[in-house]
Amino acid sequence: MPSLKDLRNRITSVKSTQKITKAMKMVAAAKLRKAQENAEKGRAYSDKMKRIVNNLKKNITENTSAPKLLVGTGKGDTILCIVMTADRGLCGGFNTNIVKKSKEYFDEIINSNKKLKIITVGSKGNDQLKRIYKDYIIKKISYKNIKNISINEASELTSQVIDMYYKDEFDVCTIFYNKFKSVISQEPQAQQIIPVEGLEQNNDDEQIKEQYEFEPDETEILEYLLPQNITTQIYKAFLENAASEQGSRMSAMDNATRNAGDLIDKLTINYNRSRQAVITKELIEIISGAESL
Repeated sequence: MPSLKDLRNRITSVKSTQKITKAMKMVAAAKLRKAQENAEKGRAYSDKMKRIVNNLKKNITENTSAPKLLVGTGKGDTILCIVMTADRGLCGGFNTNIVKKSKEYFDEIINSNKKLKIITVGSKGNDQLKRIYKDYIIKKISYKNIKNISINEASELTSQVIDMYYKDEFDVCTIFYNKFKSVISQEPQAQQIIPVEGLEQNNDDEQIKEQYEFEPDETEILEYLLPQNITTQIYKAFLENAASEQGSRMSAMDNATRNAGDLIDKLTINYNRSRQAVITKELIEIISGAESL
């Protein structure tokens, strides 16, 4: 049974931890609002960009003249996967959920006898994936020293990916990230960015029957627009991850704070019981000694 000193030290330690988790929860809550606004704005912009690219794609009749980024290489032998996680922990299952989603996809590729290449963005994802997929990781990127990831980082990553694509180093590129839904809900996503995935038509699209003439032609517009679209999709993934990370951290720190409070209550009860037992024992010894005299 622990001594009273051990229980006091344990209570003090848990209280210190509770202060830290409570502070981290408040910081995450402060960052979440802006991150959520940025994610929602970026989501609308990226969806519009995908819709524009797909509308232009429908007007191209000859795939031979279409940009390579749009129609692909015609093969699917080599798959490049970009796994986007955080550089910091203490955010619940945020990083683990992305890694779990990517692992399922990796196993499908390997079982299909296709070549897998992985780029990890974020040290936490790399730490988990290198245990099993070390031989498949070709590049590790970390933004630990950057406070807020901007469009510049997305543009740099896009340039690297496009350069690899035109060197025929891969055929299909898919990014993995968490889509923010709420503080307690983030959904892992796998989005193909090269070649461009088609969009399902909704009722609004079916009602729009007008035909447009483009100047310059669709192919020339797409040559400029497709790299911008990839940058937009990657930046959207960064924004979604930022909001998801803060939401997950806020939820995790809230749970940790409440659990610390419950543990403090239990330790306090044990301390009081132990203290009462010591006092009772001392009283018995005093009374027994007095009676013997």
